[in-house]
Amino acid sequence: MINEVLLIPDKIDVERDSIANSWKKSGGEIKRIGRFWKRPNIDSEKRITIYGIDTFSLVLAQVLGLKLIEPKDELISELDFNWIKRKIEIVKIQEIEKSLFPIFIKPVKPKIFKSRIYDDFNSFIKETKGIEQNEQVIKSNIIKIESEVRAFILNNKILDMAIYEGSSDLELAREFLTDFLHNHSIDLPESYVIDLGFNQTDKWFVIEFNSSWGAGLNSCNPNKVIVGIREATIN
Repeated sequence: MINEVLLIPDKIDVERDSIANSWKKSGGEIKRIGRFWKRPNIDSEKRITIYGIDTFSLVLAQVLGLKLIEPKDELISELDFNWIKRKIEIVKIQEIEKSLFPIFIKPVKPKIFKSRIYDDFNSFIKETKGIEQNEQVIKSNIIKIESEVRAFILNNKILDMAIYEGSSDLELAREFLTDFLHNHSIDLPESYVIDLGFNQTDKWFVIEFNSSWGAGLNSCNPNKVIVGIREATIN
C-alpha cells in the first residue's frame, strides 16, 4: 500500500480501526475524515481508498471525483429460486396490496425508507408517506434465518467468510457460495460482499449483496479482505 491513503471516518470503530491497522502494516497512510463533505488535503500522487458508512463514502467519493463500485440491490430479484429460496420481485409502491402482508420490503433507491418486515399494510403506508408512489421497491416473502454468514468477494473468489449470527457449518456455507460464484447468471462487480442465510428446511440461500467499501467485517479477517475494500474504489 506504499503511496496509498485510506480515508475513514474520524469516529472510533473497532472494525474500521482493524482495517486501518492492516492498512498501516502494509505501508499505507491513514487519514481520518470528519467533514467528509469538504475536500481533504491529499497528495495528488497518492491512490485513494474509501471505507465507511454509505453517506460518508458516497459524498466523499463525489467530492474527490472517485467512483465506488457496488452491486445493485435489485440484482437479487434476478437470481434463480435455488439461490434465494423465496419469491423476490421489483414492484412500485403503488402496487403493494393489503393481501401481501406480512412481507419484507426494501427500497431500490437506498435509505428512502426503512428496509424491514412489515406486519401490515398501514405500517408500510405510514413509513412511505410522502414518497412518490412510482418508486420501486424490492418485496420478498419472509424466510426463516437461523444463521448468517458474511463473505468478501474479489474477482469471483472468496477473500474470507465468517458466521456472524447463529451457528452453522461454515464449510457447507463455503460449498454453497463456491457453487454460486461458479454458476450464477447475474452481473456482479469485481468487489462486493454477500450475506448468506441458513435454516434447517431451506438450507443455504443468498440474503443480500453489499458494497465492500461500506460493509462491516462481521468477524471476517481484515488482513484477508483489505484488498477487496481497496479494489472497490476506482481512482
